[in-house]
Amino acid sequence: MKNYRLGVLRGDGIGPEIVDATVKVFTAAVKKTNTNMEWVHLPMGWEAIKKDNRPLPESTINALKDTHGWILGPHDSSSYPPEHRKQLNPSGGLRHILDLYANIRPAKSMPGIDGVVKDADLVIYRENTEGFYADRNMHVGHGEWKITEDVVLTAGVFTKKAIQRIAYAACNMAMQRRKKLTIVHKANVLHLSMGLFLQVCLDVAKEYPELEVDSYHVDAMAAHLVRRAKDFDVIVTENMYGDILSDLAGELVGSLGLAPSINTNDHLAMAQAAHGSAPDIAGLNISNPTGMILSTVMLMEWLAERHQDPKLKEIAEIVETGLYQTMESGVKTKDLGGQALTTEFVETIVNQIN
Repeated sequence: MKNYRLGVLRGDGIGPEIVDATVKVFTAAVKKTNTNMEWVHLPMGWEAIKKDNRPLPESTINALKDTHGWILGPHDSSSYPPEHRKQLNPSGGLRHILDLYANIRPAKSMPGIDGVVKDADLVIYRENTEGFYADRNMHVGHGEWKITEDVVLTAGVFTKKAIQRIAYAACNMAMQRRKKLTIVHKANVLHLSMGLFLQVCLDVAKEYPELEVDSYHVDAMAAHLVRRAKDFDVIVTENMYGDILSDLAGELVGSLGLAPSINTNDHLAMAQAAHGSAPDIAGLNISNPTGMILSTVMLMEWLAERHQDPKLKEIAEIVETGLYQTMESGVKTKDLGGQALTTEFVETIVNQIN
């Protein structure tokens, strides 16, 4: 029997609540499958600042390299001391340092949830290391320069290598799903940068003759998601466009609080809900852990494939089923129109699992 070590970074704001809730739910599922799983607590955010005067200590980064994957709670980096706000936030730091080049964000209609759109089941593959994210696209420093008090320049970096690997990841996923790939860009205006992104994605897609491939400008894509989200399968796009479109898609199927994601490369994976730390409701026991739980479902599925372990896939299915049964029964947190406290919501999921 394989032993798995999963890092647990609780984060700030509602982070500790939703991460602890997630660990509790998965612990119940792990027991049902007789799997050995160790949860390794590692400091991040305010916890790490108070302990090591750094929101993302080197010791935490090194420890993560010895895990099979990890859960990252949301951070409240805007509240950090000024010297820490100038640095990469913990999420961006981990993506950059560990080269987690693929941010995978599904948006799926869920039972018991009345979304703006119906019958949606899509996944966005967001290139995670360069593009228009100035905090992530430079080897050293940030890609922003203040020329005068009134003039700022920002660099968007696009490389064939980075585009190819996210395109291959998206195409491989599309082949496992409905064999439809949509490339989102703005090549009609950004001829060189987004033109490169579009062309490289098209070139990679040619290696998958079974795929149905189309492309849209990012502004048109936002409208298409609202009007006909159910028509899309796998979407691949650059960093900032992917961030915006995935938040839109998450809200369309019910709530950004439901939106999961994982950040991966070929060797490591990090589960991270798409939403923020919501410090205004921290400690009130009303936060919704669904996004974090579903992110960890994605992590288990990724690990199951990587390690060829059907028990991890079973754990993911047990948790997802228990979560959906809970919401379908009408037990929901306040953000979804329900009355359940976070702890009540989690206990109901655990009871469904058991």
